[in-house]
Amino acid sequence: MQTITTKSELTRQVNACIRQGKTIGFVPTMGALHAGHAALVQKACSENEICVVSIFVNPTQFNNAEDLQKYPRTLQKDAVLLESLGVHFVFAPTPEEMYSTEEMQTRFSFDFNGLDEVMEGKMRPGHFNGVVQVVSRLFELVRPTRAYFGEKDFQQLAIIRHMVEHSALSSHFNNLKIVGCPIVREASGLALSSRNERLSDSEKQTAVAISQTLLASVEWAKTDSIEAVQKRVIDTINAIDGLEVEYYEIVDKTTLQPTTTFDNAIGCITVYCGPVRLIDNIQY
Repeated sequence: MQTITTKSELTRQVNACIRQGKTIGFVPTMGALHAGHAALVQKACSENEICVVSIFVNPTQFNNAEDLQKYPRTLQKDAVLLESLGVHFVFAPTPEEMYSTEEMQTRFSFDFNGLDEVMEGKMRPGHFNGVVQVVSRLFELVRPTRAYFGEKDFQQLAIIRHMVEHSALSSHFNNLKIVGCPIVREASGLALSSRNERLSDSEKQTAVAISQTLLASVEWAKTDSIEAVQKRVIDTINAIDGLEVEYYEIVDKTTLQPTTTFDNAIGCITVYCGPVRLIDNIQY
C-alpha cells in the first residue's frame, strides 16, 4: 500500500492504472475509520482491481470551527487498517494541497435542486457546498469506476448522486457508479460513526435508544399517520435524560421532501447525546 499526499503523485498513479485498463474503486473518508468504513473498503476491493481511499478532514464542509478542531484524526491507525484490507493507495492531502486560499474562503456554488434545503442542509448552512466541493475534486483526481458511500449519511448520498447525474462536471466522471452501502451498527444497534469515539461508555448506552426508537417506529407506521409517528419518535427520545432531538423528518427517499405516505419514505434523525451530534435513519 502506498500513501500519497500530493495531487500530482495521485494523478500519476491513477493514469498508470487507467492505461492498464484497471477498474478503480474509491472510498472517500475523513479518517477515524471504523467497521462501517471497513465494510465500504471491503466492497470496493472486491468489486474493483484497484482500491483508493482518501483520508481528508475537509474544512469547507464544517460550519462549526470547534467541531472541525475536535474531529478525530488517527492517520497512522487508519493506515494499518487499510493495508490489512488490501487497499492499494491512500490519498491523505493537507488542506493547502487540496485548496487555494481563495477556495478555502469562498463558498462553492452548486445547484442542489432543493436537496440541500432540508434536514442537514437546513441545520448546517453551507455544509453540502463543502461536501460537493471536495467530492467533485476527489472524483476528478481519482477518476473511479465506482465510489462507495454509507447510507447513514443518506442526504449526502442523495446529493452525491444528484451531483454525478446533473453537474456540469458530470462529463468528467466517465459513467461513474455511486454505490450506497447499508448502515453498519454496533451489537447494541448504535450506528457506527467516527463521532462515537467522543462518547463515554454511559453515553453510548444512552444513545442506543436512538436506533431502538427508530426500529419501533416501523411498527408504529403500520397504524399511525406520518405526523403521529414523527411526534412519537421525538417525544420518546427527548424523554430520555441526555438525549435531545435536533430534527426528525420523514421524507421521500428520492426528493428528500416531506411526504404524505410511507411508500418510498425514510426517517432521518439527528440527536445530541451530550455535546456529540449523532445521525441515523430508518427506511419504511
